[in-house]
Amino acid sequence: MAAISSSVSFASLHQASDRKLPFPGSFSNPTVRYGFRFQSPKLSSRMMVRCVAASSDLPPPVSETKLSFLKSYKRPIPSIYSSVLQELLVQQHLMRYKRTYQYDPVFALGFVTVYDQLMEGYPSNEDRDAIFRAYIQALKEDPEQYRTDSQKLEEWARAQTATSLVEFSSREGEIEDILKSISERAQGTVNFSYSRFFAIGLFRLLELANATEPTILDKLCAALNINKRSVDRDLDVYRNLLSKLVQAKELLKEYVDREKKKREERVESQKANETIAKCVGDIHFARQ
Repeated sequence: MAAISSSVSFASLHQASDRKLPFPGSFSNPTVRYGFRFQSPKLSSRMMVRCVAASSDLPPPVSETKLSFLKSYKRPIPSIYSSVLQELLVQQHLMRYKRTYQYDPVFALGFVTVYDQLMEGYPSNEDRDAIFRAYIQALKEDPEQYRTDSQKLEEWARAQTATSLVEFSSREGEIEDILKSISERAQGTVNFSYSRFFAIGLFRLLELANATEPTILDKLCAALNINKRSVDRDLDVYRNLLSKLVQAKELLKEYVDREKKKREERVESQKANETIAKCVGDIHFARQ
């Protein structure tokens, strides 16, 4: 099957690197590095324990996350989907292992929204769900939590108006408490890490609540202590991604239809040749 190339890209947040961070060498023995011999000072057992503990806190390299995904889902993925999934995985790995990262349902809703729109029309629903599980598990997170929290937020947003959506802080409820927690963390910026998926999650909430006035997004960002400029920028990238996905899928559909027609023509041609051969054989048999 000929490969179809696509220019689809989820923007260049960072250039991902697969390089592993260097681990500390032995402290008790001399080591040779770059042609020189060094004698490491003797350290107490307490300091040794601290060093070992620090090394265990290092995040895994991107290559480990990608390998975990490929090991979990071993079936081939069409290139139009695979290329975008791999890029998303690299970007989300970088988000996931930032020191300020903390999972929240709005982030989850943003990712689920992107994933479902990316994989819309995938040949198999079962494979689509299996890829989702492999993807999230490769990041050492819970795919069921992503789906469950996203569904709760969607159901909540459908029951909101533009006004009630923005005034979440004055009401009580499970989702309201989640949004209050995000607002508090975003204000302190200690345990909050803004990301593109978070912006898409906000957009999805507005969409489901039919909050179409531009000022509503301003008010929601202010209530959540989120930088509106960052949200606008990331939503522009998201819209551009969707536009490119539509174009790429149209190209893929045209290619699949064309190949299907070619196969059908080959089958018809083969049947015609078999019919002719049978007739010729019957004629020879009749003359004998």
